[in-house]
Amino acid sequence: MKLPRLVVSAACALAVSAATVVGAAASASASTTNYVALGDSYSSGTGAGSYDLDSACQRSSNAYPAKWAAAHSPASFAFAACAGAKTGDVLNSQLGSLSSSTSLVSITIGGNDAGFSSVMQTCVLSSDSSCVSAVNTAKNFADTQLPGLLNNVYSSIRSKAPNAHVVVLDYPHLYITNDSGCIGMSHTKHVALNSAADELDTVIGKAAANAGFTFADVRGQFAGHELCSGDNWLNAVTWPIGNSYHPTATGHASGYLPVFSGQTALAAASKS
Repeated sequence: MKLPRLVVSAACALAVSAATVVGAAASASASTTNYVALGDSYSSGTGAGSYDLDSACQRSSNAYPAKWAAAHSPASFAFAACAGAKTGDVLNSQLGSLSSSTSLVSITIGGNDAGFSSVMQTCVLSSDSSCVSAVNTAKNFADTQLPGLLNNVYSSIRSKAPNAHVVVLDYPHLYITNDSGCIGMSHTKHVALNSAADELDTVIGKAAANAGFTFADVRGQFAGHELCSGDNWLNAVTWPIGNSYHPTATGHASGYLPVFSGQTALAAASKS
């Protein structure tokens, strides 16, 4: 059904007005925001290049936390995320920047606890059955042990930053489902790895909800840009090897950043 031009014009005006209000609220809020970015390589920027903020932790100016800070000019920005981090590393070495004045926190964590690197190595180098077995082991860990580890991290964040809006981001699928003609690992391995991401993300989402944090799911944003899509936002096997299976600079700019920015904008609008 075709709507009258007046109705369409009014709807467009309302949409633009709403976007303007949200954008203005976000900009005003950012000027007083004290932002701390925590987590692992998916937050530090491994795979995105330009490790100009900290080469040891592979903190990149192309990573979504740094790009958000550059775009919004918060009152303060502490980039604590570090490649290879597990939940214990966050507890032991990343929480020092948190305080009662911290108003925004982002985090990706859990993949390394579940053995992401070793699972990928097995799936790249070994048989389908070995890959599936490694994935099932990781999924069992995610179901049985990761919830407690995440709860410890999240409760510590809340204790040290009681006034912060905490955004917990997850991990994208690595491969498209329709992968016929894709060179490299088999369809069986692709399906198994995506199922591992789903299991991990489900556990992270539940733990975030239990902590009263915002869960930001990036899988939808990456849909159509996984490996074998022809428009990859993730690195395949690369050199150096540590960059493999991590978001590219585009993956951070077009994948993680819009999801994170959307959550911060909504939070700012709700307070205005």
